[in-house]
Amino acid sequence: MRYMYFVAALWAALLMIPLSVQASDAPLRVGASPGPFADFLHEAARLANSQGLAVKVTEFTEPTQINEATEVGDIDLSLFQHVPYMQRQNQSRGYSIVSIKPSFVAPAGIYSAKYKAIDQIPAGAKIGIPNDPANTARALVLLAKAGLIRLKDGVSVQADLADVAENPKGLNIMPIDEVQLPRVLVDIGAGVVTLNKGVLAGLDPKSALVLEDKTSEWAIVWSARADRKDDPTIKRFIQIFESEQMLTFIDQKFHGTIIPAW
Repeated sequence: MRYMYFVAALWAALLMIPLSVQASDAPLRVGASPGPFADFLHEAARLANSQGLAVKVTEFTEPTQINEATEVGDIDLSLFQHVPYMQRQNQSRGYSIVSIKPSFVAPAGIYSAKYKAIDQIPAGAKIGIPNDPANTARALVLLAKAGLIRLKDGVSVQADLADVAENPKGLNIMPIDEVQLPRVLVDIGAGVVTLNKGVLAGLDPKSALVLEDKTSEWAIVWSARADRKDDPTIKRFIQIFESEQMLTFIDQKFHGTIIPAW
């Protein structure tokens, strides 16, 4: 009888060995939105794989899908969002996603197909801004920085149109789907476009009338589920991303318009 128990236990242990090996060999799963952020991650994954750290990057067509996949455990890490967007997702969907650390600022800018300077924008002009709440606030803060509007005192990452205290030119500020914004610039006076969407649409960040700088509250952060934020594999991959090779890659791709935050 003891022999049979011993054999059964031995077989159980042997059967578990492949599973353990498989678990340890499983790649780190990283989520990204299509475009330049995904390019960064694919290059970092290539470097990681060459150093013996298995990494798989998955692109999602919709930003909300990335946080959902993180929450349910389909991916381990992401690099696509800023803290205000993450906080709104957590509040509205009950997620437990946290910021690990800032990675870089992908500056939003005010672009125009009609005007070459902010002071050329006429009274009553149509100004497009992203229609999702987090980027609405971002756009309003940038318009205020450019001197086109003034926001109520103390308002920043939670700003919405109701927080516009002064609009001296009577600008018609229009929330528009951020994917469509670059396409409608020919029909409006100007628009606030995030870098990711702008580059995909062929906009040159250096042509922006005003561009965010390194003080932006909308830095892109590494994010993961709260119970994974201290994972050593995640930390190792972030270290690889913050290497000199990646700095060179980012600079060559964006010629200094991406601002590292590490």
